[in-house]
Amino acid sequence: MNMSLSEMIGNLGFVAGAVVVTLLLLSVWSISVMIERWRTFRAARKQSIEFLPAMVKALKEGKLQQAVDVSKKYNKSHVAKVVSAGIQEYLNQEGPTATTSDRIDAVRRSLEMTGALTAAEMKKGLSGLATIGSTAPFIGLFGTVVGIINAFTGMALTGSGGLAAISAGIAEALITTAFGLLVAIPAVMAFNYFTSLHERFQIEMTNSAAEVVDFFLKKQGVSRGNA
Repeated sequence: MNMSLSEMIGNLGFVAGAVVVTLLLLSVWSISVMIERWRTFRAARKQSIEFLPAMVKALKEGKLQQAVDVSKKYNKSHVAKVVSAGIQEYLNQEGPTATTSDRIDAVRRSLEMTGALTAAEMKKGLSGLATIGSTAPFIGLFGTVVGIINAFTGMALTGSGGLAAISAGIAEALITTAFGLLVAIPAVMAFNYFTSLHERFQIEMTNSAAEVVDFFLKKQGVSRGNA
């Protein structure tokens, strides 16, 4: 008698069932991370594109505080977070005793720290995807091994090598293997995709930080080599 996939899953043993449930939970978690990261990265890209023209306009007009205020409207933009931190630090260093070198160094430190914190924040959840992608096949393999053991146990108990004696164990082995791959493959693909986006965003933050430093160096009439 032919059995449907749902019937085969319903007839799984305790260990194979536990493996499938574990993989399903990992799948749900990885999908939630994928959706959350996709929304976050999409918002970061969109807001950064909108922020840059407004920021450039404010800087050309010498309105530094306005540039900081504009960045607050784009709180999901990675570029806005880094640039506003550098500009705000420059404003904080104003004073009769502040030297050009000290102000530029303070801006650099602020840009580096904010860039590192923003990069770490945007990487949230990606390590989990990598872990699921690398471990899910082995969790499925564990169920596979148990299924094979059950198949040979059934063969030993019946004293027969027929298909009926081993079919249940083989079914468990194949189902857990399939579930392990089904969970791992999307997780690995998503991890690689988001990692490439994260690296691109890091480059954008680094370039933006360098441009902010260059802007203040020119503003102070100092060349990069002398700063």
